Amino acid sequence: MGLTKTEIFTAQQNEISLFAKVLGHPARVAILQHLFKINSCVCGDLVNEIGLAQPTISQHLKELKHLGLIKGNVEGTSVCYCINKENWTAMKTVMNNFLNQDLIEKENCC
Repeated sequence: MGLTKTEIFTAQQNEISLFAKVLGHPARVAILQHLFKINSCVCGDLVNEIGLAQPTISQHLKELKHLGLIKGNVEGTSVCYCINKENWTAMKTVMNNFLNQDLIEKENCC
């Protein structure tokens, strides 16, 4: 299998792809929904809330944090996570611009 040639695509195309990829797993969507619902930092009840093993939750949190959609703060022996509002707003702008494109009607289109 070949490597993805991200350098041949625009920065915006790569950015949209990364957002779509991170939102492409239901566990990450569930984590984000839970963080929005509680509207505060969460420090460990995600395993009980989502129903997946701790290592699996940790991997999904790592992906969300790597993209900057969430941020984590160390509190004692645990890390507390919350939505990174600035980056979430920036992602919404990029994705809305992409998703709000309109099709132009053409007579000879299949």
